[in-house]
Amino acid sequence: MATSRFLTILSAAALLIGALFEPAKASAQAAAYVISDNTTGYVLESSNPEKKLQIGSLTKIATAMVVLDWAAAKESDLAQMATVPDSAQALSAESGIGLHPGDQVSLRDLLYAAMMQSDNQAAETLASHVGRTLITSGVEITSVNAFVAQMNALARRLGMNRTRFLNPHGLDSIERTLPYSTAEDLAKLTRYAMSNSAFLFYVSQKERKITIQTSAAPSQYLLRNTNELLGTQSIDGVKTGTTRKAGPCVIISAGRPPESRQEGESHIITPRRLNIIVLNARDRFPFAAQQLARGWKLYDAWAAAGRPIKGKQAAR
Repeated sequence: MATSRFLTILSAAALLIGALFEPAKASAQAAAYVISDNTTGYVLESSNPEKKLQIGSLTKIATAMVVLDWAAAKESDLAQMATVPDSAQALSAESGIGLHPGDQVSLRDLLYAAMMQSDNQAAETLASHVGRTLITSGVEITSVNAFVAQMNALARRLGMNRTRFLNPHGLDSIERTLPYSTAEDLAKLTRYAMSNSAFLFYVSQKERKITIQTSAAPSQYLLRNTNELLGTQSIDGVKTGTTRKAGPCVIISAGRPPESRQEGESHIITPRRLNIIVLNARDRFPFAAQQLARGWKLYDAWAAAGRPIKGKQAAR
């Protein structure tokens, strides 16, 4: 039995060493990346994980989680309608869904629009609507700023110590200072988000038809997910992001069937899911796909070695 265990560990070590010496210079293809286990938060591999960078619309993951946490805490129905605020007018873009101040959209459809098609106006509307309920009496603050304060509170709670959110959409060209985060911090946020079944459902959709109540009449819009890797390699999330300062960014997540093993009289089921965070990559989708394939090799070697967790890579 001891010999068998030794050979298993030796084989795992060989796999790990082989993965480490693959010829691809991954660190040269992205400003930062992290490959992490969703169950434990353990970082299997990373490059510049603590480097502060702009992250574009990856910000909207935090936006969605503040909304979902708020809805769960307040037992609020996501079918309730929100009115597009005047502040959303300046955020229109060719890639957006064409919202106008005064339009009404359900919170659920706004979440789809923000997460699938990365609509900035949808994120602003979510923040404006939910933020109004977060303002303490007598405190002079806008509803959007109150919402962003909750985004930063969530970041602190998750141990995202190198993150600063300034708005709910991630645009970095309209602020006096720059918002930022790190690949390591985003791994923590992604782990938290992907553990929420509602969030997972939103980001896993390739297409979704939503309804916009305009002043004239209701209209429908077909959303298309910006994540080109969705549905390949068992990828079921998460989010894309691009600005001039952030460059092309993407976070993907993929699961495998849970591992089942017997230990004495106990039957242990271990979920298997990897999260890949890629910031400012030359070619984000192929690079992320490559890191996912590489990540499973690293994961298999780590699992065979007994899933050791040590140092800063331990889950927090």
